Amino acid sequence: MTIPHVAIVLMEAHSDAAERPPLFQENFLLVHAPDEKAARERVAGWARRAATSYRNDEGETITWRLRTIVDVKEAEDTDLTRDADLYTRHFRDYASYERFEPLLSGEEI
Repeated sequence: MTIPHVAIVLMEAHSDAAERPPLFQENFLLVHAPDEKAARERVAGWARRAATSYRNDEGETITWRLRTIVDVKEAEDTDLTRDADLYTRHFRDYASYERFEPLLSGEEI
């Protein structure tokens, strides 16, 4: 039997243009696995397949790679045939979260 797990994966993109800062991408994945260990293995496989390099419109080589797997845990609600709470985490410093989250800070990416 497989159980839904939610993973948070942080990917990082670098350009061969020295002046371009790295870009980070946070992915929330839903994986089905019998336990957390198997779920982590599936997430690691996803990250390996997601790693890529390509040339952008400006001729720069952009390379995406796994920065880290932040978390993998069983979904809060495992019945995904209805509305469900997938993932919960807690923090204490809202100001830092607001600076980090472009949807709250108004940062253009």
